[in-house]
Amino acid sequence: MGAEAAAALMNRLSADYNATVPSSTPHFYSWDTLGPSPITPKTGAFSIGRPSGGGPALLTLNSYSRTTVDFAASTQAPPYMDPPTFKTVVLGKDAVTWSAKAGGHAPANLTTQDLYDIYSCALGKTNWAAFGGGAGTIKPYLPQAGSDTRAFFLNAIGNPTLGACVVTGPQENQGTDPLLNDVDVIFPYSAGHWVGQANGHTTATDDKGTLTLRGINGIAPLTATGTLNPVFAGSTYGRVLYNVFRYSEWNAFPATPQSTALRAIFGSTGYLCSAAGRATVAGYGFLAVPAATCGT
Repeated sequence: MGAEAAAALMNRLSADYNATVPSSTPHFYSWDTLGPSPITPKTGAFSIGRPSGGGPALLTLNSYSRTTVDFAASTQAPPYMDPPTFKTVVLGKDAVTWSAKAGGHAPANLTTQDLYDIYSCALGKTNWAAFGGGAGTIKPYLPQAGSDTRAFFLNAIGNPTLGACVVTGPQENQGTDPLLNDVDVIFPYSAGHWVGQANGHTTATDDKGTLTLRGINGIAPLTATGTLNPVFAGSTYGRVLYNVFRYSEWNAFPATPQSTALRAIFGSTGYLCSAAGRATVAGYGFLAVPAATCGT
């Protein structure tokens, strides 16, 4: 459970890992952000509301014990706490940009200031013609509350006071939402997740639809071959994919069956950081981090 941007990737990694271990070994399962609620994460667990993103998943991790949930996927590092509550380990790199309908009125590139003005609904900045695009009233959308992508994007553009023209509602990274099928729409999007969708990792409710990714400050989010651009991911619009655990459980001494199982899956020598795991990260659109960084 956790960040929607990583949901499809985590589902694939869990299936691949589970196929490598005997039934007697602890398995790895991940819950999507969308679906019926409440859920019972594992046998003997409390019934809980399905977390709708990375933020709610971290709250769930903090509110329940290991009998209910062991980890959360997140694209934002938890706040520093002393003594530490959480342990984060790195899985890969992502980036967030803005998207618009193919063939619509939006230009190919906007600056950070442009994005700030658009989401502020600033005077004179509510028509695409003001940014070199076609004439049309801009329709700024944001993902659901609790979305990591929403929080990251707004922080990256300067945390504007949202104007009355901004609409909250579509699920993050779901380009087939009917609200987004509009020539004047603008919507934040995980570049890595979009690449994964373009690579065919889609479902009926997890698809980029007609949305295409656009550049920021003159840097394209994609390379010429359609992969996530490392230069863009190295900018202020780049972010890290984390898996987050309770500090005391990850660092248990002496090691416990739970800490051993967690490290076998998520640690630097675990499956997710193996050559096979890192290849899956890249295949799902994200940038694999160096082996020395993964799982740390």
